[in-house]
Order: sequence, then C-alpha cells, then structure tokens
Amino acid sequence: MIAINLLPHRELARKKKREQFFVNLGLAVGAGLVAAALVYGFFQIQIGAQQQRNQFIQAEILKLDVQIREVATLQQELDGLKSRQAAVESLQAGRNLPVHLLDEMVRLLPEGVHLTALRQEAAAITLTGVAQSQERVSELLRNFGGRSPWLTQPHLVEITAATLALGPRDQRRVFNFSVRLTLSPNTQTSPQTNPQGAAPAQPSPPQPAGQAPAPAAGGRV
Repeated sequence: MIAINLLPHRELARKKKREQFFVNLGLAVGAGLVAAALVYGFFQIQIGAQQQRNQFIQAEILKLDVQIREVATLQQELDGLKSRQAAVESLQAGRNLPVHLLDEMVRLLPEGVHLTALRQEAAAITLTGVAQSQERVSELLRNFGGRSPWLTQPHLVEITAATLALGPRDQRRVFNFSVRLTLSPNTQTSPQTNPQGAAPAQPSPPQPAGQAPAPAAGGRV
C-alpha cells in the first residue's frame, strides 16, 4: 500500500529555515556583542593605563618645574656673588694703584723735571710740570714709552717756554709741559711685565740743544 503525505511539507521546511535563520542571527548578534564588550574592555584598560602614565608624567613635570625654579634662584644668587667678588677684586687691585703710579713717577722722572699736577680720568693720566730743557721732556717721553708696565702711550699735549725768576737778578728759562699717558689694562693682573696688545710708544730721537722736540699729534709748541 502506498503512503501519501498530505501535510504541507514546503511550509514546514520554510518554517524550519526561518527558525534556523533567527537562531543564527541571535548567535551572531550575541557573538558581536561579546566581541564589542571585549574590545571595549581592552580599550578601557589601555586608556586607564595611559591616564596613569600621563598623571605620572605630569607629577614629574611639576617636580622638574620646582627644581628649575630652584636652579634659577641659585643662578641669580651665583651671579650676585660673582658681581660682589668682581667688585671686591677690583677694589683690592685698585687700592694699590696710587702707590704704583707714584713709584713709577719717582723711578722714571728724569733729573731737571718737576711735576706740578697729576690728574687721572678713567684710564687717562695727565702730567703737568716744568722742565729745565726740551731734552728733559723728550727723555721723560722715552722713559714712559718703553720702561713702564703701568703707563703706556705717552703723548705730548703741550710744551711752552717760560721764564722762572729765582731772584731779583737771577732768571732761568724753563719749559712748561703737559703729557698724557694711558693706564695699562693688564697692570692689575701682571704689573711686572709690559701689557700685551698695546705697543709702547716709540721714543723720540734725541734733539740738538736749543731745538724743541717734535710734539705728538694734537700737541703744540
């Protein structure tokens, strides 16, 4: 006997396929949600770790800022100490300058030359005096031109003839002069040697008796 299935098998097959589709869809959605949760959790962990690192870096930056401010304060204090040290050294070196200048005058002043004034303006020294002859003034320039480590670049500013009355009937011819010298910049560190970098003035050649020495630039006889 032949069995004939009269049930709607096509409808049942479509129903099973639809149910299977929804089951697969649900599984896919669930798997997607689980994967999204895992990815979200992983990134949250990474973000938390990075935030901790950022906080650590910020804390270290604040520490460095404090140290930088301390270093800047120390640098200012060090600069102030250096300035005070330089001022003290300058005073220490300059307090003996008048003694050295007077010693140079005594050592290099030739006979027959009498100083009446000595004036200092910064590094410029101006000597004013009286000489018995013009040759004495030339000798004075030669002495300061090559034998003094403290005074260099002698420059004859002015020389004029005058008459000095020693008595009612005794009059002597003399020469009033003015000489400008330059204080050597290296005398505070090496007063025993000629300063480097500034060539001493060339001494004037000897002048015949009765003839005035050639004045330096800017001088007059």
